[in-house]
Amino acid sequence: MTHTTDGRRTAIVTGAARGIGAAVARRLAREGFAVGVVDLDEADCADTVEAVVGAGGSATAVAADVSDEAAVASAVARIAAELGPPTVLVNNAGIGPRAELVEMTTRQWDTVTGVNLRGPFLVTRAVCPHMIAAGWGRIVNMSSISAVGDAARVDYGSAKAGLIGFTKSLALQLGRHGITANAIAPGFVVSDMTRASARRLGRDFEEFRSSAARSIPVGRVGEPEDIAHTVSFLVSPDAGFVSGQVIYVAGGPVD
Repeated sequence: MTHTTDGRRTAIVTGAARGIGAAVARRLAREGFAVGVVDLDEADCADTVEAVVGAGGSATAVAADVSDEAAVASAVARIAAELGPPTVLVNNAGIGPRAELVEMTTRQWDTVTGVNLRGPFLVTRAVCPHMIAAGWGRIVNMSSISAVGDAARVDYGSAKAGLIGFTKSLALQLGRHGITANAIAPGFVVSDMTRASARRLGRDFEEFRSSAARSIPVGRVGEPEDIAHTVSFLVSPDAGFVSGQVIYVAGGPVD
């Protein structure tokens, strides 16, 4: 599934079939990027590709498990061939099922950390040569406020904290190549993940959302577009002196 337009800069967004990833892909398309839309199922990416094309952009949908080394290498190679060398990467793909530590299996731990931490490593490693060749690049890693601790998801919180360390190390190593690396740590954002949390707790989502909003200083929960706005700044030329930072997009300070 490919729609191309010549002369576009190329970005890759993982986990882009829906939610935050889809909002980021749409925003980057409006700003002139061709977008590699990566998710587990290529067919699930159809709506995002259609939205990108509708915004006058170009897109390629690619199915890949970001924790699979061979799948990642193939996906990045295909996007580079069809849209051009990627110089913007948004590592957004993530999973976060809840599990008590004493009930958590090794396989569950490996799956969650595989998608949330190994995945960004694999995709970044595959994309970096294109950025280095261009002498310019922007990497945005999607962490979470869970990085400061998550009692319900120790695997997820650990992976998201690791992603912050990964981001800062990338900034130190890659800055000399004109590449910046930053992390966004969203708070409560309307998404499949927060809807799943409400279901697990047996709560109506709108009530769950309203309850969360009451604890947020700005008085509302986040929308995927709130994260896309921040990505837009971080990948822009205006953010060239911003690197190795964690931006909490949570409607208030995070301890």
